[in-house]
Amino acid sequence: MKQRAQPWLGTVVSIAADCEYEAFAPAFEAVALVHRLMSFHDADSDISRFNRAPVGACLRLHPHTWQVLHLATQMQAASDGIFNLACAPRLAGWRVLPAPASAAPAYEPQQAVFQCLEHDTVRKLRNGWIDAGGVAKGYAVDLAVAALLQGDVTTGCVNAGGDLRVFGDRDWPVSVRDPRNPQRTHTQLLLRNESFATSASYFSQREFEGQQVSALVDGRSGASMTGTASVSVRAPCCANADALTKVVLVSLDVRHPALSQWQASAFII
Repeated sequence: MKQRAQPWLGTVVSIAADCEYEAFAPAFEAVALVHRLMSFHDADSDISRFNRAPVGACLRLHPHTWQVLHLATQMQAASDGIFNLACAPRLAGWRVLPAPASAAPAYEPQQAVFQCLEHDTVRKLRNGWIDAGGVAKGYAVDLAVAALLQGDVTTGCVNAGGDLRVFGDRDWPVSVRDPRNPQRTHTQLLLRNESFATSASYFSQREFEGQQVSALVDGRSGASMTGTASVSVRAPCCANADALTKVVLVSLDVRHPALSQWQASAFII
């Protein structure tokens, strides 16, 4: 089993696989593509182009960006608004995201700022910013796994900062941090041919103007999630697991209907 790691998506992406080292290159290229397309900070990314666009504009996006936005709209509907990419002005206002040079639009909870149309096109419905950070890492993991499988790699694991997917005829041990003491392991489990993601506020939480904020936002109210719980989700696809952790973290419902919609399960620590 060989391993490689590279910094992408604001974290370290590691790949372990039963293959020669040259098979790693297409997988990392897939992750790098998601980074370039969906970065909130890169002025040339699809996300930045959308955020700069005027209301009513129709933008042709890369198919991968369109797929992520389409999944986000499905997740928003299935979660009754808990999951919402339009939280970016809120996060920029709290300085959790570094704001672009232009002034942030006013944040309105529950707003839908885009509509997915045909042919990889989206329409901007109202003035707002989006951030794909709540699902892009998982989507990049799925693309990297697809690249490895296309290269005839039979066994492997792709891990993007805790959002991971394993494949092949073996069990992979995974450790889950204790959210009240993140340097300690709380739970260990084995995964096989599935994805796993965890969300908690312990690394992103900070004080801003006298209040505690984090990178996790309830899309229904705009409230920051700063509790001590962590949520982990197992699902076939990592993009789904990644997004569903936010739904369960806000709802604290390990039987939320959105989980069954994507053949997922969850637990809370």
